[in-house]
Amino acid sequence: MHPYDQAATERLGATIAAHLRPGDAILLEGPLGAGKTTLARALIRAACEQPNLDVPSPSYTLVQTYETAQNLALHHFDLWRLDGPDALAELGWDDATLGVVLVEWPDRLQDYKPKNALTITLSLANDDNRFIDINGWEERMGEQKPAPPNPPALLGRHGAR
Repeated sequence: MHPYDQAATERLGATIAAHLRPGDAILLEGPLGAGKTTLARALIRAACEQPNLDVPSPSYTLVQTYETAQNLALHHFDLWRLDGPDALAELGWDDATLGVVLVEWPDRLQDYKPKNALTITLSLANDDNRFIDINGWEERMGEQKPAPPNPPALLGRHGAR
């Protein structure tokens, strides 16, 4: 786990966006307020090459779809309110996985969790510092996986969401 601030989270989003391919899954894990939505917005804006793009949280719609600058369909799922994995069919999950899926609260996927996903776990320490752990895509991202900021710039609870 590495300490991260909002700027590092946004750089991570841009780095991931540069590596997207059809069929990719990015899973964002962590508690409320850890920075999942901040990372999702940064990734979507970078992938669409629109830094000021309005990226609403799909908390109520459950999914928002974007077209990236490389003409990939990017589906941003927020599964916090999902009734269960059977409801994924109603959201078009199978078709969405042909493009790119970006999922907040991926634990709700249960057996539908993609096997070759990039999993990013964001966490909050007791002192309100934020930490990030990245697993997957070693062959693709390799050395481009972000290192901790130098010096560590930490962000308290009222920064990234």
